[in-house]
Amino acid sequence: MPHRSRVAILLLDLPPHLHRPGADFWAGVTGREATPSPADDAWIPLGAVAGDLRLEVQRTGEGTPPRWHLDVETDDVEAEVTRLEALGARRLRHVEAADPQGRGLWQMTDPAGLVFCVVAVQDDEAFERSARTWP
Repeated sequence: MPHRSRVAILLLDLPPHLHRPGADFWAGVTGREATPSPADDAWIPLGAVAGDLRLEVQRTGEGTPPRWHLDVETDDVEAEVTRLEALGARRLRHVEAADPQGRGLWQMTDPAGLVFCVVAVQDDEAFERSARTWP
């Protein structure tokens, strides 16, 4: 059955001591306010930076190095993970109830070892505008 997906979010993962300085820097770069999400202060959304691609700063745990990662948004997480595995991605770990709606996500790596996540649809309007259909 066909499913749809899109690259949706560019996240800057920062450990606690770098979270606020990094968020303030990228807010200045983009001309946005670095206001933490009311639902979870580990997230600082900075809005769309290129078409429907959003930029967010995420506070990670100690020991996680600063890094960028992408979220691939999809209407069928398992089908998208399987499609990406066929392209050379590997599953790292499944995270249960990763968002307020109780949906999980897959943390994966690309063939070079770079981390990315496959998540359920987060932004219905942007998804409708820019998602691609896969057989």
